[in-house]
Amino acid sequence: MPKLRVHNFAMSLDGYAAGPHQDINHPLGVGGERLHEWVFSTAAGRRMVGGDGGLSGIDNDFLERADHGIGATIMGRNMFGPIRGPWTNEKWKGWWGENPPYHHPVFVLTRYPRAPFSMEGGTTFNFVTEGIEAALDQAMDAAAGADVRLGGGAATVQAYLRAGLVDHLHVAMVPILLGSGERLFDHLDGGPAGMALVEFAASDGVAHAVFERTA
Repeated sequence: MPKLRVHNFAMSLDGYAAGPHQDINHPLGVGGERLHEWVFSTAAGRRMVGGDGGLSGIDNDFLERADHGIGATIMGRNMFGPIRGPWTNEKWKGWWGENPPYHHPVFVLTRYPRAPFSMEGGTTFNFVTEGIEAALDQAMDAAAGADVRLGGGAATVQAYLRAGLVDHLHVAMVPILLGSGERLFDHLDGGPAGMALVEFAASDGVAHAVFERTA
């Protein structure tokens, strides 16, 4: 049965998945970009941005897993861009340029309707106003038997965890302190219920914890 999977969800030692004061100049909040520096030291991370070189090893292996068997992606509106309220500027088409790294249908959670549009490389952005379960249904249909990847931000992952809809959760813990921002495991009454730790591995700079649904 197809699964809903979270991969490479980076957070600080004090639990923050984004820093404070997110805006167009700080899409991950002030200091939040430090959570992802490890990604771009790997071979897989450099390929994502059209580069070459980079390291192999544990971090690279976890990054490469994220694309295996994925047919669609769900993300929150904050991950798609900094615009709030009605879509008054439909020129905004995401942070990723003309060829986003998805290459399959993407479903963006929002309260405001917007027509879907296609980008280079096979990515189509669709906008879902009916809630998280409707987005999951649409993404599963689009994935056609493959799994669905759940992107950020933290509030989006929290919503799916609270609903018991996440099957696979990979958290990458980065040894920095952000002090404030948006925390992944807030508002969950102690953690992701019905999930168990099935894998733990660490490189020199990142600790990877993988949870799978057990109930």
